[in-house]
Amino acid sequence: MGDRGGAGGSRRRRTGSRALSQGSGGPVAAEEEVRDMGAGGDAPAPDKDKDGDDDVGSGHWDLRCHHLQDSLFSSDSGFSNYRGILNWCVVMLILSNARLFLENLIKYGILVDPIQVVSLFLKDPYSWPALCLVIVANVFAVAAFQVEKRLAVGALTEQAGLLLHVVNLATILCFPAAVALLLESITPVGSVLALMVYTILFLKLFSYRDVNLWCREIRAMKAKTKAASSGRAANGGAAHCTVSYPDNLTYRDLYYFLFAPTLCYELNFPRSPRIRKRFLLRRLLEMLFFTQLQVGLIQQWMVPTIQNSMKPFKDMDYSRIIERLLKLAVPNHLIWLIFFYWLFHSCLNAVAELMQFGDREFYRDWWNSESVTYFWQNWNIPVHKWCSRHFYKPMLRRGSSKWVAKTGVFLASAFFHEYLVSIPLRMFRLWAFTGMMAQIPLAWIVSRFFRGNYGNAAVWLTLIIGQPVAVLMIRFDCTSEMRNWMSCGVERHSQPGCGWDPLGAPPARLVPC
Repeated sequence: MGDRGGAGGSRRRRTGSRALSQGSGGPVAAEEEVRDMGAGGDAPAPDKDKDGDDDVGSGHWDLRCHHLQDSLFSSDSGFSNYRGILNWCVVMLILSNARLFLENLIKYGILVDPIQVVSLFLKDPYSWPALCLVIVANVFAVAAFQVEKRLAVGALTEQAGLLLHVVNLATILCFPAAVALLLESITPVGSVLALMVYTILFLKLFSYRDVNLWCREIRAMKAKTKAASSGRAANGGAAHCTVSYPDNLTYRDLYYFLFAPTLCYELNFPRSPRIRKRFLLRRLLEMLFFTQLQVGLIQQWMVPTIQNSMKPFKDMDYSRIIERLLKLAVPNHLIWLIFFYWLFHSCLNAVAELMQFGDREFYRDWWNSESVTYFWQNWNIPVHKWCSRHFYKPMLRRGSSKWVAKTGVFLASAFFHEYLVSIPLRMFRLWAFTGMMAQIPLAWIVSRFFRGNYGNAAVWLTLIIGQPVAVLMIRFDCTSEMRNWMSCGVERHSQPGCGWDPLGAPPARLVPC
């Protein structure tokens, strides 16, 4: 009815305008127009010109200018285009961080030192212990390969093969840890890199063993039922797959998997048709640029903030501790975001492009996470796939509940986080382990009390605040132990524990024992 009334009113107004222009019945026609508008319901929307402005040439009888409508910020308005506000937030963020960076330059000067970066990896230019550890890792990969070759031909029983794999995997974790703890010439950063390589090797060989075991089980099942289809691959792939078990047991296949940007083994990985040189060049330039940016931000921004945070911790000045924590949160979170893009987009895509690895889903939209669980399932897809395939689902198949399986996954993740933190620093305070296990109650709290945008804000808050808390706790413990040992006349690095200052700064003063 309203639409017809509006259309009728429009026709009548045009008729009235013509009458006025012809000079016959002008006042009467105008009065009739007012009556029609009053009885016809809503006034018609004003015409727009080509620039989007109201057309002022259609008449000067603008008797109604109000309509029944909500404010744009009301939820009932249906308005969702906040692009300008987002741009404003970005501009304000840039300006505020530019002010902080300028303040840092004025206060400390330029602290970026490439020579110091080299010293983080090497103490002695003639001693490369971390690189030697990485080279030795090939021994464990070849050992796993030889075990699988013998299992494929029946030279070993499954029980003996399982025992050899367990010994090999346990050695992969224990050997580099022992070297990092006992060898004086290895630096904390070099130790972290070596331990990361061995952790990745552990996860890859674990998957390698599982998939080949599944292939043997399928082969045995087919041999019993004699219903095997020649077009179906052993790993469940389609008929276009070209490799089947045990033809996959070659060094070429093994090392392709070891260098591929994935932790989960398959007999036939999806492959891209060619190497895109421009795409690869962009990723390599991003890797170079963001590496320099991260190093510069750490040296210029994070290190002074962390060093200035030790006195409030020592004095237990809680207001200053909170102020230092919030000040550290900004550069720490910025560096973490840059690191995420550098690793999961630039580095992994560059490796995938070189190896023509087709599956490029290294992350999902974790920034839209409305729960802690969703974040951990989507920010690191290679690790999530491994945990789901080789840990979570096997526990469910063995009868464990979902809650027990999820707790087991977090326990494994907490172990590896602590493994990569405590051993390089020679300090066992379980901060990384506690931080990961705290995700379990945190996930329950966020899912129980926060939904939608509030849940997303809670996830962001834990990311921004949680990491600098762990950094400051580790730094404070490390500095305290080093100060105590040096004040007792103990040589640096001569005792187990936190014998190193990860930032390379001497203690402010020595406290007698």
